Amino acid sequence: MAIRDPIAIFLKEHDTALVQLRILKKSAAEIRKSGYSEKTFKQLLKATEFVDEEVRVHNGKEESALFPIVDRYVDGPTNVLREEHQRMTKIYKKLHYSIDSLKENHEDKIARQELAEAAEGIVQLMVNHIHKENEILFPLVKRFFTKEELRKVAQRML
Repeated sequence: MAIRDPIAIFLKEHDTALVQLRILKKSAAEIRKSGYSEKTFKQLLKATEFVDEEVRVHNGKEESALFPIVDRYVDGPTNVLREEHQRMTKIYKKLHYSIDSLKENHEDKIARQELAEAAEGIVQLMVNHIHKENEILFPLVKRFFTKEELRKVAQRML
């Protein structure tokens, strides 16, 4: 059985995440501007669930499968990326807290404001993070990793 290119998998997951981040940003901005609506809130929840579940799995695969091999070649970049993964988790907790507050009281203007700010923060952080990986880390990996190292990354991702 042929093993798929792990970098192609990460890039595809990034593309999917960017779509969900656009939905998160748009729905949070709409709630801030126009108030709570069931339809917009459901869109926001769906995008937030994706960020919570899929992105956490994705980040875990990067940290366990990819970063240890990158660290053999270059010092530093993975530390920055790991720190950003941790910051994502913290901002996500703020986002989740404001979502819960808005569920309890649809008219809570402070919760709407906090939700929009947390959503904007996580979107900005994640878009910048994805850009770093797509434009800096992954080209580095493709240039320096051997086929065997790429195979190891792919196997660790399973």
